[in-house]
Amino acid sequence: MDSTLRPPDPPPALLAALLEGLDVAGDPASVAITGVTLDSRAVRPGWLYVALPGTSTHGAAFVPQAVAAGAAAVLTDAATAPSLTDAAVPVLAAADARHAAAVVAARCFGEPARDLTMLGVTGTNGKTTTVALLQAGLQAAGRLTGTIGTIGFRLGDEELRSARTTVTTPESPDLQALLAVMRDRGADAVALEVSSHALALARVDGIEFDVVGFLNLGRDHLDFHADLDDYFEAKARLFEPGRSTAAVVWTDDPKGREIAGRVADHGASRLITVGTSADARYVLTGYEPVAPLGGRATLLRDGEALELELTLPGEYNMIDAAVAFAMLEAVGVPAGEALAGLRTAQVPGRMQRVDLGPGAPLVVVDFAHTPQAVGAAVASLAGLGRVVTVLGCGGDRDPDKRPEMGAAAARGSDLTVITDDNPRTEDPARIRAQTLAGAEAALRPGAEVVEVAGRRAAIETALRGAGPDSVVAILGKGHERGQILADRIVDFDDVEEATLAWRRLSEEGASHAAAQHL
Repeated sequence: MDSTLRPPDPPPALLAALLEGLDVAGDPASVAITGVTLDSRAVRPGWLYVALPGTSTHGAAFVPQAVAAGAAAVLTDAATAPSLTDAAVPVLAAADARHAAAVVAARCFGEPARDLTMLGVTGTNGKTTTVALLQAGLQAAGRLTGTIGTIGFRLGDEELRSARTTVTTPESPDLQALLAVMRDRGADAVALEVSSHALALARVDGIEFDVVGFLNLGRDHLDFHADLDDYFEAKARLFEPGRSTAAVVWTDDPKGREIAGRVADHGASRLITVGTSADARYVLTGYEPVAPLGGRATLLRDGEALELELTLPGEYNMIDAAVAFAMLEAVGVPAGEALAGLRTAQVPGRMQRVDLGPGAPLVVVDFAHTPQAVGAAVASLAGLGRVVTVLGCGGDRDPDKRPEMGAAAARGSDLTVITDDNPRTEDPARIRAQTLAGAEAALRPGAEVVEVAGRRAAIETALRGAGPDSVVAILGKGHERGQILADRIVDFDDVEEATLAWRRLSEEGASHAAAQHL
């Protein structure tokens, strides 16, 4: 992690004290540490190096480098520890090394989450939007709020790090360091996206949230999880006893109902339900779009009707807002201030409008990268004009969702442009072919689908095919400012590319008109 996102090293703390209560074998002797890291390249003198399995190499392979850099001790898994007997520092073996690392990191930095109001959100789609809505509501109430998630890290209006491409939830030592920075800089609260990876890999262990929220479950991350059940169980960990004081759950989702049942059964968290049925604590009803890109709905709570308004389109965004509102009330934000914050919230790369000037089509950029999210994004644009959608699918990720994503785009579009997203190490043409197959199968009468290699060319193709009464949806990358091509990340920003493409087309049109005049 960038050194600017770490606090100064805390005073040395005895490692034995930091390990208290954890299932760890080995003698830490009198070693004191001032930091924790999973990255051998980041080790500083006096830090604990945590050696864990990676995607291709075990961190134990880098113990010599970590020790040379000043690591005071090594923590690893029980199976690996015997191979490190010749390390020049104490080696400790944990029954659950990831859990131990998270708890030690939290203790090392003074358990910063205890000094903050912690709000955590999980779900396949909508985490980033909900976190942004939470920040808007908290700040409307005068509470300086940090956010951690897919689009980067923020403290109030200050961007601590933006994302070219990034993980949603940092590794536990980096997360605890970031929470300490936010605490030390005066934050009152932190709203955090909690991914299934983070839960499976114990990144948020050592944090007790004031409130957590569940949005939905759809198909995603099956390149990491064994199947949808495994994916769900990872997310469900956020709602286990000891994780939170309160749990807000969208119960229209079948898996949300299952989570609500589990929370009700264990009784360790206060259960707050949100849904469209009358038995929910908060009942969402009466959604209607507000042109060009907004919406309003009524939220019923204890017989009182509250009006939710957003500058984001689509009922799916209103669902996120309803969950966010319930979470805000759970941590003491007055209803009026919460509603005012939601009303003005903006979310980078989430149905973000790109203003191209007079005579241009309406253009929006969105991160939709699952079948459900793509379908919802396109459906939210119905009635705004001819819909032109640009879509690609990521490489080295679940290939089975690609045709489903193509189909979701084509069902609601008049023109679908299939192109590249982040191909990573896969053949872009193969990814496009899989996505195109789904789009062609779902094409509605009178609609078109085309394949365009290269995202820049695809955006220009979409704008060429759009008139002033059209709406162009550029989906998949949203806030990202880079494109992953093999082992490189090249600068690429959908908002910027749309702006430049329209400028080129406008200049081309002006030149053509001038030539005709001559």
